[in-house]
Amino acid sequence: MSTEATLLARSNSTCELCSAETSLSPYVVPPHTQLSVDHSVMLCDYCKVQLEDPEQTDVNHWHCLNESMWSEHPPVQVLAWRQLKHLSAENGWAQDLVDMMYMEDDVQKWAELGLGDDQEKTLDANGAELSKGDSVTVIKDLPVKGTKQVIKQGTVIRGINLSDDPTLVSGKVNGQSMYVIAAYCRKK
Repeated sequence: MSTEATLLARSNSTCELCSAETSLSPYVVPPHTQLSVDHSVMLCDYCKVQLEDPEQTDVNHWHCLNESMWSEHPPVQVLAWRQLKHLSAENGWAQDLVDMMYMEDDVQKWAELGLGDDQEKTLDANGAELSKGDSVTVIKDLPVKGTKQVIKQGTVIRGINLSDDPTLVSGKVNGQSMYVIAAYCRKK
C-alpha cells in the first residue's frame, strides 16, 4: 500500500484537521521533508493554503482543532498544536485549547521545532529578555489569585522558569511555586 493510500485509510478519506472530504493531498510536517506515514498528514487544500501562508488565516475555520487536537497520530497533534500556538496570540479560545493539549515529550519537541524564531520571547518590564534560571525583582505589589496573599514590591524570585505562555514566569515566592506576570518583574 502506498504512503498516500495509507494516509487516506488512516484519515477515513477526510482532512485530518478539519474533516473536509474534498481536495485532499498528503502534507509533510516540517522539519521533515520525506513523505512518510509517521511524518505526514492528509489535508484539504483550504487547510494547506492557510498553513503555508499565515496571511490567509481564517480564524473561524480553525475551531475544528477542538476535535483534531485529540488525534492519536503525532503529526496531526503537531500541526494542531502549532496552529493553535499561532492563533493563541490573538484568540483566547486557542490558548485555552493549547493549555488542554497533552503530547508525549518527543512529539512536543517536534512541535516546538516548527516554531523556530517565531516563538515569542519572555520580556521583563524594561523589555529585557528573560531566560530560565534568571532572578527577577517584582516591581509592584501583586495580589495572588484565590488567596489574600500579596507578593510585595521588591520581592526577589530566584531561578525562574519560563512557561508556554511568554507573558508568565514561574518561581518560588514565600516557599510556594506560582506564576507571575513577566511585565511586573525586572531582571536582576
